Amino acid sequence: MAAGEKIIPVSIEDEMRNSYLDYSMSVIVSRALPDVRDGLKPSQRRILVAMNDLRLSPGAGHRKCAKIAGDASGNYHPHGEQVIYPTLVRMAQDFNMRYPLIDGQGNFGSVDGDPPAAMRYTEARMAHPATDLIADLDKNTVDFGPNYDGTLEQPLVFPARFPNLLCNGSSGIAVGMTTNIPPHNISEIADGIVALIDNPAIEIKDLMKFIKGPDFPTAGIIYGRQGIHEAFTTGRGRILVRARATIETKKNGKDSIVITEIPYQVNKSSLIERIADLVRDGDVVGIRDIRDESDRNGMRIVIDLKNDADGRVILNQLYQKTQLQDTFGVIMLALVNNRPRVMTLKELLEHHVAHRQIVIRRRTQFDLDKAEERAHILEGLKIALANIDAVIALIKKSKTPDEAKVALIDKFSLSERQSLAILDMRLQRLTGLEREKIEEEYLGLIKLIEELRSILASQKKVFELIKEEVRDLKRRYGDERRTEIIDSTVEFQVEDLIAEEDMVISISHDGYIKRLPVTTYRRQNRGGRGVTGMGVKDEDFVEYLFIASTHDYILTFSDKGRVYWLKVYEVPQAGRTAKGKAIVNLLEMQKDEGVSAFVPVKEFTEERFLVLATRLGMIKKSKLSEYSHPRRGGINAIVLKEGDAMIDAAITDGSNDIVLAKRGGKAIRFKESTVRLVGRVSQGVRGTDTDGEEGEVVGMVVVRREASLLVVTQKGYGKRTEIGEYRVTGRGGKGILTLKTTDVNGPLVSIHEVVDSDELMIISKKGVLIRLPIANVSVIGRNTQGVRMIKLDEGDEVVGVARVVKEEGEGNGGDDGGAGLVAEGAEEEAEPEA
Repeated sequence: MAAGEKIIPVSIEDEMRNSYLDYSMSVIVSRALPDVRDGLKPSQRRILVAMNDLRLSPGAGHRKCAKIAGDASGNYHPHGEQVIYPTLVRMAQDFNMRYPLIDGQGNFGSVDGDPPAAMRYTEARMAHPATDLIADLDKNTVDFGPNYDGTLEQPLVFPARFPNLLCNGSSGIAVGMTTNIPPHNISEIADGIVALIDNPAIEIKDLMKFIKGPDFPTAGIIYGRQGIHEAFTTGRGRILVRARATIETKKNGKDSIVITEIPYQVNKSSLIERIADLVRDGDVVGIRDIRDESDRNGMRIVIDLKNDADGRVILNQLYQKTQLQDTFGVIMLALVNNRPRVMTLKELLEHHVAHRQIVIRRRTQFDLDKAEERAHILEGLKIALANIDAVIALIKKSKTPDEAKVALIDKFSLSERQSLAILDMRLQRLTGLEREKIEEEYLGLIKLIEELRSILASQKKVFELIKEEVRDLKRRYGDERRTEIIDSTVEFQVEDLIAEEDMVISISHDGYIKRLPVTTYRRQNRGGRGVTGMGVKDEDFVEYLFIASTHDYILTFSDKGRVYWLKVYEVPQAGRTAKGKAIVNLLEMQKDEGVSAFVPVKEFTEERFLVLATRLGMIKKSKLSEYSHPRRGGINAIVLKEGDAMIDAAITDGSNDIVLAKRGGKAIRFKESTVRLVGRVSQGVRGTDTDGEEGEVVGMVVVRREASLLVVTQKGYGKRTEIGEYRVTGRGGKGILTLKTTDVNGPLVSIHEVVDSDELMIISKKGVLIRLPIANVSVIGRNTQGVRMIKLDEGDEVVGVARVVKEEGEGNGGDDGGAGLVAEGAEEEAEPEA
């Protein structure tokens, strides 16, 4: 250590804290955030200063961007041309800037994300809005400061006649804060400034009558005004922006989705790639081809659809899964006196008006000083012209210019500047015409001085000048709004575009699901062979069958007691022999879970209840409303004992009777009121006594009407018995016989409540499905084996049964002469039995 030096101990924590704070403030003030007055970051401002030094006005020729970037780097922004050039490029891109500040010539990139050409190949000059930003810069309107090495002076802010911050917006990430101000329409901003000046107490809701909302250079559609209102009133908000898309029908009758506008700052190529990925992965079906037909006339993305695809449905799916719908998060943060601050719309306008007042006053004072100085000179010239002979004689007698200057001052009471001006005067000014010009110029200056002084003395005149300037900006730059704003924020619902109809939903043992319209299957008589309703592999078989409307919700219950939420229209519709789609792609079920029940729900209300049954005879009742908001990964619907599994679910009104059927052929009927109401996460109460495998519960019926109970066995036999034959007993008993189970008909697999007008769907392990009228099934006593419902091949067995309510306008289904109704386009596989 040198003599006289002193070591000062510093805590590493303090040093890191102080250094980081210094770095943070440097980033905030000198790099990332715009100034509220001119809306520019230092790098942008310095580029325009360098272009102004090069006299690159809109009327001048273009200069190489390498020269501009080099001058900006060497004179004002010492971070290298490669850092400056991207900033220069962005100010020239009409898809990023609503009103570009730079007029570029050459390849400056594209909305596809293509990079610009190297700066040695591109040229630029200032665009007209930039000239309004720097207008009056030479009139002492703003403060200047030294550049990085102290060799030059640079403006600390621009006069900013053009309200750049709101018109072009700004985005930047500083340390611990970010700004994201959307661009707006100059016509609306000009009207808003005028309205604010006319009424300084104006409220933001009234300002919004003039400034409707952001106006993006890439247009698009803003959905809803709530996000705009929040952004304008608080400085923060989320604005939903959608692409503009239409569905066009070609001459061949095929539809195409045509996209002509996309949300702001969305990469078009990436958007197309995302759509292609969704099609390839099967997340969006019905798209045949995607083409980018964009050219110099505008954007045009064409999505060709398959023949059976609904364009509106696919478009909505693309809105949900791609950046065709995007959210612009507004954070209106800018530097005010070098301090970051989040501001409302009115505050941003107020800061612009306040800055313009200062600029106009300083400009007026500058012009006044110049005018008074010139008037002072002209007054001296007038004195000289009035005494021209004496002035000439005095000058001729003087030995030196300094002697002549002093003599003029003394003889005619002139100032030094007036004396020098007389000495510099040319002889041609002595002509009569020149003398008249001097007199006219002097009178004009007197009027100008009077006007300038009146401006400085009147705040009203200052405001009138600001209003005149913004009206002039509106006249020169004003254009039609590009971004449309739609008041409604209601989300586009797919079910609004889908006809409401009943669908047959089938799930195979391996977990493949699909839906088909019920009308796909034509009616047959009892004992018919049926048709194949689902194509399956040899080792797979159809295990579950359910019918619901396309507009219904489906509460999907697993055997593990969890529930998942799904819309019927979300189940893919497939051909009659197709196997469908893996259910794991629709529901986030656990690997060891199997589906046990589906319940269609139109709406969740407090007056309705959900009743769940388990294989070991437990019964649980809860309010339906408790299941209205399942998570994507499902929620617990019932707590199960070890070895138990959930087997069925139903919706009730609280006053029904419940019937539980067991594998061995017994059933128990008890009142629902005896099942106490419990919360969602509970076990329930005992519904029936089980005794071994034959006592396992296979189905549950909620009795809603005077009907009959239909039971079906594993080998395709079934029968109907009047509901009255099942007496009401206490909950928890063993039950009474409902069907004799033998080796011929097999164990019980299903129980349903039916009436004559109903129809039945039966599906077998091998995928054979039959639809038949209930009226053709005889009503017989409980102590019988039943009749054949479906003829099964060797090794086949019934795995699913569902009741179909006869639709209005259909035939009675029982007197079609045995012709049978099979799936459209299919041939009958066998003659129906009598």
